[in-house]
Amino acid sequence: MTLPRLMVAPTGARPTKKDHPALPVTIPEIVEAAVGCQKAGAGGLHAHIRDADGTHTLDAGLYAELLAELAREAPGLYVQITSEAAGRFTPAEQRALIETLRPAAVSIALREITAEENASVTARFFAFCHEAGIEVQHILYDAADMSRLAHLVAEGTIPRDNLAVLHVLGRYTTGQTSDPADLDAPLSVQFASGLSPDWAVCAFGPAEIACLLAALKAGGKARVGFENNRQNRDGTIAASNAERIRDLIAAATDAGLTL
Repeated sequence: MTLPRLMVAPTGARPTKKDHPALPVTIPEIVEAAVGCQKAGAGGLHAHIRDADGTHTLDAGLYAELLAELAREAPGLYVQITSEAAGRFTPAEQRALIETLRPAAVSIALREITAEENASVTARFFAFCHEAGIEVQHILYDAADMSRLAHLVAEGTIPRDNLAVLHVLGRYTTGQTSDPADLDAPLSVQFASGLSPDWAVCAFGPAEIACLLAALKAGGKARVGFENNRQNRDGTIAASNAERIRDLIAAATDAGLTL
């Protein structure tokens, strides 16, 4: 797998219009945000969808509608759907979405999908994804998740080919804030595992940009957007997801990095 060097996560499962009035929650809003972010320099979109009440959902029909609109309005944009449980969905429901929709790319939180009690079911699911050509990015929250991934690859539950991960920094910290040092432990485990995944980072809070720059310097990629943070590096609140893209690109340029 080759992930875009810069992806945008414009919506997330939990933020609402109260968090930011420009948070895109309807399909037209998500498509409009995607087009703006693509023009601003994003190579990919991490997509969540909401139901009529604005609640996170894993509705395959809504995802199919979104994917069709994105293909028409933002051609060439890499689109990855999410299977995030958000405290609502079971591993079986997550698997059902992916098996029904067969998206080109999906993110799957390792600790969520492996909550399935029958390990053989999980192994069959990942084999299905591999055979169907579905690009899976494994969402990891700490060094223990990275160790768990390495174990599952070693035992054959998760295919070694085209392995991709997203290191999420600060999701379970007090105040849900991140620090560049949060990357040290999971990256150390990753390098020690002998695996060579295509990897990226997302982060929360005012140090988000510093975390993403640390990832880029270490050979990783970046995901930015309103799902994780709505504040620019100068402390101002971004007007749009496209502004967050431009803010990161400017920071990378200042640091001598290319996005």
